Amino acid sequence: MDIALFIARRTAHPTPGEKPGVMERIAVVAVALSLAVMIVALAVVAGFKHEVGHRLSGLSSHVVLTDIRGVDAIDPHAVVRSERTERIVRSMPGFVSMAPYALRGGVVRTDAAVETVMLKGVDSTFDWRFFGEWLVAGGLPRVGGGVRTKDLLLSQTLADRLDLGVDDRVEMLFVGGERPRRDRFRVAGIYASGMDELDAALALTDLRNVARLSDWGPDEISGYEIVTTDLASADAFAEELDERLFLDDDELTANLAATSVVALYPHVFDWLRAHDVNAAVILGVMLLVAFFNMASALLILVLERTRTIGLLKALGMADPTLRRLFLYRAAFVALRGLAWGNAAGLALCLTQRWSGLVRLSAEGYVLSELPVRLEWGWWLALNAGTLAAIVVLLVIPAHVISSVKPDQTIRYE
Repeated sequence: MDIALFIARRTAHPTPGEKPGVMERIAVVAVALSLAVMIVALAVVAGFKHEVGHRLSGLSSHVVLTDIRGVDAIDPHAVVRSERTERIVRSMPGFVSMAPYALRGGVVRTDAAVETVMLKGVDSTFDWRFFGEWLVAGGLPRVGGGVRTKDLLLSQTLADRLDLGVDDRVEMLFVGGERPRRDRFRVAGIYASGMDELDAALALTDLRNVARLSDWGPDEISGYEIVTTDLASADAFAEELDERLFLDDDELTANLAATSVVALYPHVFDWLRAHDVNAAVILGVMLLVAFFNMASALLILVLERTRTIGLLKALGMADPTLRRLFLYRAAFVALRGLAWGNAAGLALCLTQRWSGLVRLSAEGYVLSELPVRLEWGWWLALNAGTLAAIVVLLVIPAHVISSVKPDQTIRYE
């Protein structure tokens, strides 16, 4: 039997009529508050990373393959579809799917307002999974069939600004090229991804509509959208694909360039990486708060039990065993704090996840709602790390026990 653990467990609960000390309560509250703040901070950071990456991947895929002369251009240079190019892409490790697309910048005009928009054309191979999740009214546009339709998928942000609804007709004007073009579309559906700034600039329709507006042939597109196994592998996939295309001697692949979504939106992902620093600072500050309060509580416990310490020393208990005894007592206090902290932190995260109570300005925070994401991995690591850090750091104040003299404390009244 571990005598230190046995005594610590017996003294952990107050005797009938005895209340826990004030410092012990403060220590429990400090650990609970610190852990709750750390859980919320990490859940928000993980939520931002997951949601922003997930939604950007839905809006522009993991990797885009375009003509290098049209990267970041409003109206990209045309790419000629070829079996050789598609075969090279499909042979890449980590490849999941690919779909052609065409872009054309234009202006939407209604009686209510005039807005600029990026019209994106897709065909039947396009993955509508993301937009299906974000659909708030109407349905997805019909694309790639035998008959070319004028269906248009519009964002909620743009629809509100233009005062448009499902089945409304809208006129779009396209400039550039040999002459200005205009066309009319029917609003088939309205979506909202939560990224209002990007939503406000993107509308989707049949690829053939965009090709006709750009005076392109049936095999000309703006490029390919490529889905990889996950967002983390997008950069490596784009680099390797670039190298393969550079080494290929086919004329149709000569000017092609692969760009990951991370490179397309560097300011967004740099902003997300800055959150890691903020989270590290919060974790450090909260751990210091918990440690100092726990250290104070441990010293109070030692001072309150000086006669017990003296008696145990007189009976032959060594200093290391006594230190372990009080470390066990401190661990029990920390565990109570962890229990309350988990309850508070998880409750706050789940409330936000289910209710979306905290709203954000999409202009400053990209998303319109505060995202939270709970994962077992970092949650267990946070709890284990917090408990271990507190107990290890408390070894230093626990050395006060070595200064207690049995002959003095036993006589003390």
